[in-house]
Amino acid sequence: MFYKVKVKDYVRVPPKMFDRTKKEAVLDNIKTSYENFVSKELGFVINVVDVGEVKEGVIVPGDGAGYYEADFELLTFKPELNELVFGVVRDITDFGAFLDLGGVEGMVHISQSMDDYVSFSKEKVLQGKKTNQSLKVGDKCKARIIALSYKDLNNPKIGLSMRQEGLGKIEWLEQQKEPVVKKSQSKEEGKK
Repeated sequence: MFYKVKVKDYVRVPPKMFDRTKKEAVLDNIKTSYENFVSKELGFVINVVDVGEVKEGVIVPGDGAGYYEADFELLTFKPELNELVFGVVRDITDFGAFLDLGGVEGMVHISQSMDDYVSFSKEKVLQGKKTNQSLKVGDKCKARIIALSYKDLNNPKIGLSMRQEGLGKIEWLEQQKEPVVKKSQSKEEGKK
């Protein structure tokens, strides 16, 4: 789920940035510190939306930098178990597909890609044996988050599944929606 989060923090502004306005210098340092930041509490920080109030700064002896208490807003993505997400296939390997979820990446294991026996080809395509459905780079998909791990904050893991009804490649889902004309209906229509 995407959230707009208000944060209050002390921001360090080095002396080389004292020629800028206080708000500009604080914003640049917040962006450096928080963009692409990952934590279990915030999730994935996508962007710094806005800087609110910046209080008077304090210069710490021996450091020379200014420290400012600031309020700011962040756009974050905090994935939740069982959440439905949309993504685009970024890469396919022999063990599954990697989906770009909008600044964050999730992985669909080959066994969770479709409800079929799936094979991998050298052309980076996952192919279903019975259904003949294929999944390739660039395909848009709908998936469910089935696993989350923040064990390594430099490389958090999001596990996805597309095996349940209503999940999978968008084209597959649209084909399922198409009405199926029953033979008995078409015979009755022919009599009229």
